[in-house]
Amino acid sequence: MASAKAAPSEQALYTRTGMPPLAKAIPLALQHVVAMVVGCITMPMIVASAAGVSASDQIIMVQGSLLVAALAILLQAFGVKGFISSGLPVMVGSGFAFLPTLRSIVEQSGMGGLVGAQIAGACVGMLVGLCFTKIRFLFPPIVTASVVLTIGISLYDTAINYMAGGVATDPSYGSARNWILAFITLATVIICGQFCKGMIKASATLIGMLVGYLAAMAMGMIHFTEVGSAAWVQLPAPFHFAPEFNLNAIISLGIVFMVNAVQDIGQFEATANGAYERAATNAEITGGVIANNLCSLLGGIFGGVPVAAAGQNVGIVVTTKVINRVVFGIAGGVVAVAALVPKLSAILITIPQPVLGGATVTVFGSIAMTGVRMLAREGLSPRSVFIAGLSVAMAVGIPQTANAFAGCPAWIGQIFGNSEVIIVALTAILLNLILPKEKKEN
Repeated sequence: MASAKAAPSEQALYTRTGMPPLAKAIPLALQHVVAMVVGCITMPMIVASAAGVSASDQIIMVQGSLLVAALAILLQAFGVKGFISSGLPVMVGSGFAFLPTLRSIVEQSGMGGLVGAQIAGACVGMLVGLCFTKIRFLFPPIVTASVVLTIGISLYDTAINYMAGGVATDPSYGSARNWILAFITLATVIICGQFCKGMIKASATLIGMLVGYLAAMAMGMIHFTEVGSAAWVQLPAPFHFAPEFNLNAIISLGIVFMVNAVQDIGQFEATANGAYERAATNAEITGGVIANNLCSLLGGIFGGVPVAAAGQNVGIVVTTKVINRVVFGIAGGVVAVAALVPKLSAILITIPQPVLGGATVTVFGSIAMTGVRMLAREGLSPRSVFIAGLSVAMAVGIPQTANAFAGCPAWIGQIFGNSEVIIVALTAILLNLILPKEKKEN
């Protein structure tokens, strides 16, 4: 007589395969969704605001971003390991490392230029996955730490601008009402994140946005016109934004895709170490990077932003030790359902910009501090301090200086004049290759 199928076991939560009890798996999956979904909402909305697109186009961008994030989560959980999957317990969301460059490209080349650059750049990211062992020497910790620090710093003005109202031409920009709403949101995030525990602490940003949203509703700042006209169920439309292939935009975003691939590698390493107490294998890293960049390419096609391994979710895995792929499959399914319901996306884009600013300023601050921790972990030697200090100074200073490349060929200004990430990555890589290594004393 054939053996009966194994019953769900709580112990299965701590193994990659097996069937855990759904009563345990579903809350754990929702915890992962809560931790990553804020980025999938705010990233496309910030890019859409910079592009000046319509509310209906914003819905498409949020919908596309959620869809490709869901696909990436499911690929990492159930894809062919080493081919288009890491096989590791990772969550994937929108990559904030891309935001400064996306914003710069869309302001100069519009959504068409952004889509073309994202499709081409994702191909660069997949190449990095295929040959990462040969180019890994270009991205030691001092380089990646400088990049992460600069990403956080470069996003501060975005958060503050949103807290003030988001659009300088809006008559209410900088008003007391906007700042009160932003600080209600920020205060909620601080209270939940610093004084609470468990799910409330993990969901601090989401709870802050919810409280801020309710406060905005009480202030009469929420309008549901687009929600009423949005469909209940709708498949995302491919190439809603027709791609335009601008070489300068492709070069800029291609470099960021290379840097982001290295960051993903770091997240895969952290996950393997935390979950399995071993280093990630070459197959896991190659498959994971290819999967994420394939989904970023699809993101360009469907109007979504690029994806990246979600660092906050790595922290959840390391803390809980829950690695079962059923948990991650449920999480991916929840995100996919959200992507296919335009009414939900329409509700999300009604979130006022001061609420987004109050919720994300802490996220951007934590990104910068992650870079600081990475620098400290590697040791603040005179060489490291010089490389990081000069790289960050150039990256932050040049974009803040109007017409810094006015006397140079136009392509130089287009590539380097507005992208902090490009400047810090190239400067740190070159300095690390050129400057003599320090002798280690016994």
